[in-house]
Amino acid sequence: MSASAIFVLDLKGKVLICRNYKGDVDMSEIDHFMPLLMQHEEEGLLCPIMSHGNVHFMWIKHSNLYLVATTNKNSNASLVYAFLYKLVEVFTEYFKELEEESIQDNFVVVYELLDELMDFGFPQTTDSKILQEYITQEGAKLEVAKSKVPTTVTNAVSWRSEGIKYKKNEVFIDVIESINVLVNANGSVMSSDIVGSIKLKTMLSGMPELRLGLNDRVLFGLTGRDKGKTVMMEDVKFHQCVRLSRFESDRTISFIPPDGESELMSYRINTHVKPLIWIESVIEKFSHSRVEIMVKAKGQFKKQSVANNVEVRVPVPSDADSPKFKTSTGNAKYVPEKNLVVWTIKSFPGGKEFLMRAHFGLPSVENEEAESKPPITVKFEIPYFTVSGIQVRYMKIIEKSGYQALPWVRYITQSGGILVVCWTLVLPSRK
Repeated sequence: MSASAIFVLDLKGKVLICRNYKGDVDMSEIDHFMPLLMQHEEEGLLCPIMSHGNVHFMWIKHSNLYLVATTNKNSNASLVYAFLYKLVEVFTEYFKELEEESIQDNFVVVYELLDELMDFGFPQTTDSKILQEYITQEGAKLEVAKSKVPTTVTNAVSWRSEGIKYKKNEVFIDVIESINVLVNANGSVMSSDIVGSIKLKTMLSGMPELRLGLNDRVLFGLTGRDKGKTVMMEDVKFHQCVRLSRFESDRTISFIPPDGESELMSYRINTHVKPLIWIESVIEKFSHSRVEIMVKAKGQFKKQSVANNVEVRVPVPSDADSPKFKTSTGNAKYVPEKNLVVWTIKSFPGGKEFLMRAHFGLPSVENEEAESKPPITVKFEIPYFTVSGIQVRYMKIIEKSGYQALPWVRYITQSGGILVVCWTLVLPSRK
């Protein structure tokens, strides 16, 4: 079972729009959602599922909105949350920004989308490209020709229209990996993993079949060719176009792709990863007057690679003022509303080391008690590089017309959640 009803609420709990799919839950039950949410927040017990009697609220927050699903059954929570996030994705593609104003300005289209996305509590057509073929924002221009439901909705291949034509047939493949690393104050990696995705931009004519080959350890083991660098992927999730039975039997990723941009698959690799940009920091406090922070960043990746748009976020005391900075490269700025120093480096070559020094006044400091220090966070992007070593070994494109197509592959590594609890030295001073 899935959702009984879907609600979109503002931050005060006012219902902006709702859709009752099954009628087995009183719509007035939503009035209990906001008091429950506030109560759980006050108690520090906030959770994604809340209950009032036999009614369950499953919710997410996006921008200044709450999206809430209600049910009184033992529903599939994973399915409901996947649907709520899909709602956000579809609304964002329609309205560019999903917020209270875009819902109010487009409530007719929102109702149409809610009717098509779900039927009697079960998800239906959730591909925005297909929805855009017959649900447009030009509500005043009703044309008989456009009122016909596209064949893609009833086709076996519901994610791709027929008769697509391109002068130049190409496929762009992006392998994007985000690394998540937690480092303690002693410099030891507490936890790390890699979350990856393979994204496609498909510009192919007709109804082609694609076959993608990766350096998958399980595949190499099945074929007895376990040689060279292989990767063990976990938590693999595919786009609906992938033939799962084929993958389960021989690990072949075979599919008819959606037109345009799509995410073919996502995966996780649970492995030890060292921070690609190593951070060391020293903070020195001068009682009743000022604090000085030194941060050193070193690239621990190949010298031929370059990290772009590096951003090191350094927390500072909430009462700091009069900032002064000195950097060996890049720029540092104080963001007082977030109590952060943001050090940006546009280009960071592998193996290089850079320094940033920050000086702040502390007008309200009256004691030298140890304060809790939030972690330093690091953001970056390294093109043409993957930490896991995953590789696209081949991409075969088969289409009955026999045209020639060009596949292009690009690898990108990004920071995911890089948390560096690296306040390695605290030196109180009487100066």
